[in-house]
Amino acid sequence: MALTEETLNDKIEIINNGTWSCIQVRTATIVKRDGTELAKTFHRHVVMPDADVSAEDADVADICATVFTSACKTAYAAHVAAQAAAMAPAVAE
Repeated sequence: MALTEETLNDKIEIINNGTWSCIQVRTATIVKRDGTELAKTFHRHVVMPDADVSAEDADVADICATVFTSACKTAYAAHVAAQAAAMAPAVAE
């Protein structure tokens, strides 16, 4: 009765809002006994255009390299800057 645990990215999605894109990754952890699946759990995370993808799996990093073009990164940086400006407190003159 050998128990094994396998982790794999079972879903990778590109989400595009019309201006910039992000990558959603669902990772499945599968516990098996003698090759028969006993349990499966999921973990999700999002990779944004400004993220360091060096810690991502090779398949995710390859997709990020293709999707996160310079135009995508520039559009995302503008979005982040606009959000920061909108949330900044007003300065009284």
